Amino acid sequence: MANEASPCPCDLGDQFDYKGLGEEVQIEHIKAYVRKPKTATDKAIIVVQDVYGWELTNTRYFVDLLAEHGYTAVLGDFFVGQEAWKTTNDRSTFFAWLDTRPANKAFKQVDAVLRYLKEKCHATKIGIIGFCWGGIVTHYITLNYPELKAGVAFYGLVREEGDNYDLKCPTLFIFGECDPLIPLQKVESLDQKLKEHSKVDYKVKVYPKQIHGFAHRKKEEISPEDKPYILEARKDMLDWLNKYFN
Repeated sequence: MANEASPCPCDLGDQFDYKGLGEEVQIEHIKAYVRKPKTATDKAIIVVQDVYGWELTNTRYFVDLLAEHGYTAVLGDFFVGQEAWKTTNDRSTFFAWLDTRPANKAFKQVDAVLRYLKEKCHATKIGIIGFCWGGIVTHYITLNYPELKAGVAFYGLVREEGDNYDLKCPTLFIFGECDPLIPLQKVESLDQKLKEHSKVDYKVKVYPKQIHGFAHRKKEEISPEDKPYILEARKDMLDWLNKYFN
């Protein structure tokens, strides 16, 4: 079942009532939320926010989830102090707002977090995940950083024309079948072009009946019909990372 593109921004969904177990730090020019595992590790993940910003508890939950599975995880403010999107904003202004936060201009922030992970956390194996806007950032980064072990892009798709398929590190792309922002034909085109151009491992996976943001903006306890897919996507993320870090 194909879905249709929509001019509306992604909805917040269910905001998690979650305090977070990490700490906020300053990393060069950006603020960040950091959580380290209980035992020392040389493995680390850069986590890139969605349009709702680095303070969204849902995304911080993923930082803590990664730490519970043995990774140092860092969620930086990749908007660099610019306001995150708010549910009270005029939806008609969303794409103009988004234009001021280009996903293909996040390299400076990534470089800062990489230095922090290498110098302060002694990480030697580093990957990246991102959601929505951060999924697009993740796609760009996996095209340019062969030093990364792996990437996972949640419902993020580079739409600009050009060579966007020669991945430099193994990448998992996660999409919802009923995502109004990313038509399935775009997902199918991505899969085909990666098949033609990518020299590293990749996977494009579509989760039935799921919408944009399903893996991190839905509470599984109040979405019983979606729970299997939410948990599956999270497990797929961890399995993908573990495969290329071990």
